[in-house]
Amino acid sequence: MFKRDVYKEIFDMINDAIFIHDVENGDILDVNRKACEMYGYPKEEIIHLNVENLSAGAPPYTKADVLDKIKKGIEGKTQLFEWQAKDKSGQLFWVEGNLKKGVIGEKERLIVVVRDINEYKQALEKLHRSELRYRAVFETAASAMGIFEEDKTIVLVNTEFEKLSGYSKDEIQGNFKWTEFVAKEDLKKMENYNRLRRLDPESAPKSYEFKFIDRLGNVKDTFISVAMIPGTNRSVASILDLTEKKNLEYQFQHAQRMEAIGTLAGGIAHDFNNLLMTIQGNTSMMYTDIDSSHPHYNRLKNIEQCIKSGSELTKQLLGFARSGKYEIKPTDINVLITSTSDMFSNTKKEIKIYRKYQDDIWPVDVDRGQIEQVLLNIYVNAWQAMSGGGEIYLETVNVNLDENYVKPYNVAPGRYVKVSVTDTGAGMDQATRQRIFDPFFTTKDISKGAGLGLASAYGIIKNHKGIINVYSEKGSGTTFNIYLPISKTAIKDHVIKGRGEKIVRGHEIILLIDDEEMVLEVSKDILEQLGYKVLSAKSGKEAIDVFKKHKDIIDLVILDMIMPEMSGGETYDALKEINTDINVLLCTGYSMNGQATKILERGCNGFIQKPFNIKSLSEKIREILEKYV
Repeated sequence: MFKRDVYKEIFDMINDAIFIHDVENGDILDVNRKACEMYGYPKEEIIHLNVENLSAGAPPYTKADVLDKIKKGIEGKTQLFEWQAKDKSGQLFWVEGNLKKGVIGEKERLIVVVRDINEYKQALEKLHRSELRYRAVFETAASAMGIFEEDKTIVLVNTEFEKLSGYSKDEIQGNFKWTEFVAKEDLKKMENYNRLRRLDPESAPKSYEFKFIDRLGNVKDTFISVAMIPGTNRSVASILDLTEKKNLEYQFQHAQRMEAIGTLAGGIAHDFNNLLMTIQGNTSMMYTDIDSSHPHYNRLKNIEQCIKSGSELTKQLLGFARSGKYEIKPTDINVLITSTSDMFSNTKKEIKIYRKYQDDIWPVDVDRGQIEQVLLNIYVNAWQAMSGGGEIYLETVNVNLDENYVKPYNVAPGRYVKVSVTDTGAGMDQATRQRIFDPFFTTKDISKGAGLGLASAYGIIKNHKGIINVYSEKGSGTTFNIYLPISKTAIKDHVIKGRGEKIVRGHEIILLIDDEEMVLEVSKDILEQLGYKVLSAKSGKEAIDVFKKHKDIIDLVILDMIMPEMSGGETYDALKEINTDINVLLCTGYSMNGQATKILERGCNGFIQKPFNIKSLSEKIREILEKYV
């Protein structure tokens, strides 16, 4: 059996503070050495203090609170609790007390063992603050974030994840596995990466792209960064939505591709138009020498019909190439839609057309012929998608487009007229929608067209600084939306007075300028057959020399737009410097970047598109000479 002083030595060796209290009044009867060190008092002082001297005194650690704990301890109930203690210098620190009744020297005493837990509490507070900061970063992150268990269950998500997925946090957390948000084609890859990450974190990809499926089944292009949380089996991921960025990249690449192909298409159209011009010119002259009784009359008619078909093809190419708007006028789009849809419905009786027009529709500045071409191309596309008949719905509305909407299309925000053409046809899948405006792309038999119609529509609308897009689902029809910027000019009635079938002749002197020798020769022959005296030039420089010599007798210049070395625009400006009153008829099969429009805006008297026949040319010449001479 140990002696009393041995127990006393053990009592003082214990590394926790020990207080021995009287069970009746709670007075401190004895303390060990650690209690004196912890509180900074000598033993003779500390045994005369009470709990208020040794604690912060704030609830729930007041004297009454502690005495209540002591009372329960006296009743034999073990008490374990924390409070803020106070040492002799007034410094507060956290302690944990374990209170129990026991027998010392044959008397019942209350024994309180007190442990300094200040470092632990400070560490806990730091951890709490760190958790708050982590939660703040997690919640306010610009990307969707989630924490995942080893079994793939989603433990925690932030607000951005809610937005990305379409589900609320309460719906997701603990109820979904991350695999449910991964597209089928990416699931195996993601599961392999997840397995590798847990076996060897350093060898697993930390970032990669995958397709995310939201609540509505929409597929979103996303970029994920994943890491294991140290000391746990959980992983944390940050997910960026790349859908808009991918769309912008696709539209940019598409625009570049279309621009390059458009340049090629425009060059082809230019050369093709010159060939057609030569054929048309010779055909027109042959017509003047024969009548309908001639054995070759019908053959010439067939040739002219082929030329017309070829000309329509080059118009499609030129529209796609965005080759210029030649006759821009403020236009009531409702009137234009009515005329084109009436024309279409007269030939396609199996298609029902319904119209819904905006009252007081804003005027738009358009080349009416080109916009008619756009609308007819879309009608034909709709008809081909409704092989057994169907319905087309036409709608117009005034709209204001903000910067966010127009940004992907590279046009200015502001007021537009929106034209919608909706059909009840077969619709398109995503792959087809992405290529619908590509030239020579078609889902139809080659006998139904070369796939230029919608490409041409795209080019024409873009050249009008507008927007054209398409919405379609397989089996649910298609809607084409066209947005045209409004005009600042009021609409004026535009009536073209025709001259019938009569060829109009003249006697004036004309300077003919064209770099293509075949076109120059046949055009000269046509003009001479019409009774005009013709001076000719094969280039801009040669034309200036001829004009300087004969400027006083030349009544009209017929000027080709596209020429090497010195362009039609440069030639026009040089001729106007010599004689500001000279009349000029611009003639071209192709105009790039709106060059023809710019010349017309600078005062050019008229425009004629190649290939033209003798009647069209004769009317255009007389129109200018009778108006300006």
